Amino acid sequence: RVVVPGRCYRYEATDPTHEWHFYQIEGLAVDRGITLADLKGTLYEFARRIFGSERKVRFRCDYFPFVEPGVDMSIDCFLCDGVGCRVCQDTGWIEIMGAGMVHPQVLENVGYDPNIYTGFAFGMGPERVAMLKYGIEDIRLFYANDLRFLRQFA
Repeated sequence: RVVVPGRCYRYEATDPTHEWHFYQIEGLAVDRGITLADLKGTLYEFARRIFGSERKVRFRCDYFPFVEPGVDMSIDCFLCDGVGCRVCQDTGWIEIMGAGMVHPQVLENVGYDPNIYTGFAFGMGPERVAMLKYGIEDIRLFYANDLRFLRQFA
């Protein structure tokens, strides 16, 4: 089991919710008998501890190249309680991370027998989680070096 933070770069236009560079925290658990239920339980508990026990969590199928099946995890919108608003783009849900079961070929490529070992992986941006938790509307504030903004988290 490992949790690894790191800086990421991508070719993307900058706007209030997207930045060309950001941090990502990736998690990986590999062992005998790890299931999708383990992944869901781990991420569900994470969401409840970060966003509160009243939060609802949703998993939907999604594609990520190193996992199968892949899922995106969303929480119900804390601003509108799932009714629909500007923050959740009228869906009632806010995606917070991607995850999935480690693809058997990935396990095999690193010398693990996928018939014996399974695992799950997830990736999330701490800026995105902080934006949701503290109601920050523009990701660019994290990188603007404005001490008035940054000091509120000290």
